[in-house]
Amino acid sequence: MDWHLRDRILTFEARALVMGIVNVTPDSFSDGGRFAGADAAIARGLELAGEGADILDIGGESSRPGAVAVEQDEELRRVLPVVEGLHSKIKVPLSIDTCKAGVARACLEAGAHIVNDITALTGDPEMFEAVRSGGAGVILMHMQGTPATMQIDPRYDDIVKDISDFLLQRLQDVVARGLGQERIALDPGIGFGKTHQHNLELVARLAEFQRLGRPICLGASRKGFIGKITGRPLDQRMVGSVAIVCHALAHGAAQIVRVHDVAQTRDAVLLFEALAKLGK
Repeated sequence: MDWHLRDRILTFEARALVMGIVNVTPDSFSDGGRFAGADAAIARGLELAGEGADILDIGGESSRPGAVAVEQDEELRRVLPVVEGLHSKIKVPLSIDTCKAGVARACLEAGAHIVNDITALTGDPEMFEAVRSGGAGVILMHMQGTPATMQIDPRYDDIVKDISDFLLQRLQDVVARGLGQERIALDPGIGFGKTHQHNLELVARLAEFQRLGRPICLGASRKGFIGKITGRPLDQRMVGSVAIVCHALAHGAAQIVRVHDVAQTRDAVLLFEALAKLGK
């Protein structure tokens, strides 16, 4: 289950890894553009690294429900200075959250290590080669539809089987084209073309994705189904988000947890792992 990046190997033997979110967008669902400027985003990335983030995930295009696509030049204007700035200051591996090959290629050249693609390398015909030639690790995510359409009546026969089948097919396809499976992590895409009930079922059955044999990334932080259950607004969903992480850890269901609240999540991960070791 090691994850091979361009210049390092991430392992999951000790604990799950915490991926901190750095949104360089004016319309992010979670922080309303608080870190849309490069200086603010770099400062946020340094803050999350100081809180113990194992990976930083930098995104310049909102993928919230109903979001409109951003032109490549604009996305690059947002994220490239952030990748360059963080790469020069910290050793934490950097992930670029994009589905555009041009953005991925430029950010990999600037020091990023991972491409986190919500289209699982299907959104841009040049993305596979950008990842392969750039030596990047990659996260292949499931999404039904596009951010603009994904919440319009999403349906599944068996959500876990349907998504497992998709991720397995994408894994097999990219490996067959020459990308080593040791460079691939998988994400079932909680909140991306799923109802609240779908999201709950995915969390409850997340351990079933372990049969795919690759690290699973859980990205449920602050999402709408947490508010649906708790009645909490966006800025009060940290406890619910950490509870979901703990549930996943208790079932051995996730190797990477992608979160906004790094310090609190890292505390939970460390305590969970310490208690789990004593219980063995």
